[in-house]
Amino acid sequence: MDIKRRKFIGKTGGVALTGLLATIFGSTLSAHPGRTKLGNRPHGDSDLDDLKHLLNRKEANIWLFTGDSITHGAKHTHGYRSYPEVFQERIRWEIGRVRDVVINTGISGHAAENILSDFDWRISQFNPDVVSVMIGTNDCARTGMTPGQYRNHVSKLIARIRTNGAIPILHTPNVIILEKSPERKTLPEYIPVLRAIAENEDVVLVDNYAYWQQTSRDQSEEYVYKNWLNDPLHPNQAGHQEIARLMFKTLDIFDPAAPTCGGPYYEGEH
Repeated sequence: MDIKRRKFIGKTGGVALTGLLATIFGSTLSAHPGRTKLGNRPHGDSDLDDLKHLLNRKEANIWLFTGDSITHGAKHTHGYRSYPEVFQERIRWEIGRVRDVVINTGISGHAAENILSDFDWRISQFNPDVVSVMIGTNDCARTGMTPGQYRNHVSKLIARIRTNGAIPILHTPNVIILEKSPERKTLPEYIPVLRAIAENEDVVLVDNYAYWQQTSRDQSEEYVYKNWLNDPLHPNQAGHQEIARLMFKTLDIFDPAAPTCGGPYYEGEH
């Protein structure tokens, strides 16, 4: 066993032991200073209250994004920023939290069960304060998968995130072009599952699906498809900006004058 492997096992073993002891003794043990463990809420009555506390405290935060190719930001952004990267610009530059760390472990083609099976590598080892999850676009295309099984996977994922001491954030996927994605025709059946989990388990929800549907009604489906999608499934750079901006609004950090929120980027003389 090489040195790097031993260090990794020692690190993840420590995280696992911390979580086990916290579970047994109901304590607020943490490998990350200032972090509250196991969903205790000394700052507010909801996850949103605690997220606002994290955004205003002096200590640095670790924000982790995970999911499928949309979170991965693979290929379809045309070299522009994906929504986790837009989020990083808002947090670390515009808001001035320069010591915060933003990590992206989204992997193209993955579903909720993949994140669960790889949880230690993709989430635990980083000791995040917040874990943002967008998943479902591939789940609905998996052979034998049902909305009920999907609910079970996502609920387990939320529970493990909280046991790990982090605050979960759920995203509904963006709208896709169903007639051009017949293998994903059941995606609309998976969206209410996420909404129910968010309501029943008090999870902050960024409802991209509802926002994209509303825009399709206000503008047109053609507008959304041509301006926000790069193919029937994947957002282009504008679609990623819309996902990020809805997240800012959900977390109450949206500022229309800020460039990441749609304000002007141009400055200086050329």
